Amino acid sequence: MSDALFGKAKFTRKGDVTEARLSRVLDDSLDRVWAALTESEELVKWLAPGSIELSVGGAAKLNFTDSGIVIDSKVTEIEPLSVLEYSWSGPGEPARPLRWEIRPKGDEVQLDLSLRLPAGEDAGRACAGWDAHLEMLAAALAGVPIKFPFELFKAARDAYRAQLSGQ
Repeated sequence: MSDALFGKAKFTRKGDVTEARLSRVLDDSLDRVWAALTESEELVKWLAPGSIELSVGGAAKLNFTDSGIVIDSKVTEIEPLSVLEYSWSGPGEPARPLRWEIRPKGDEVQLDLSLRLPAGEDAGRACAGWDAHLEMLAAALAGVPIKFPFELFKAARDAYRAQLSGQ
């Protein structure tokens, strides 16, 4: 599998934090992309069962039953149809802020995802997981939900780890 089959994450290091940014252009409306990021019945189609309360301080809960990962955090920023931020972590875990930004781009939607990971965490693996879930998001928006694309994940993980080791 070549790099062309997944997005190109951009990494920066700031002190003990690795920041990563992934971008996609989605062929759908702003309303539908926002719903996919925020509504329980849409989240389950591409991410995990859960709910996000759309107010600062609201609960952001996702349960990845297959892997045992539980996200239980709070919304830290929200601008309807534009920005959603919460931590990708559970109780007692370090903060891993995750920020979704969407905006119109002609008849499509520009989606930018940024995440910050503490020192020592595998940023290559994290971004590969997000690449896979963004592929699932695009498929769900097209009305053809897919299972987690593990081959894409493995190829992206290896490429990102190599990219990070060269920094």
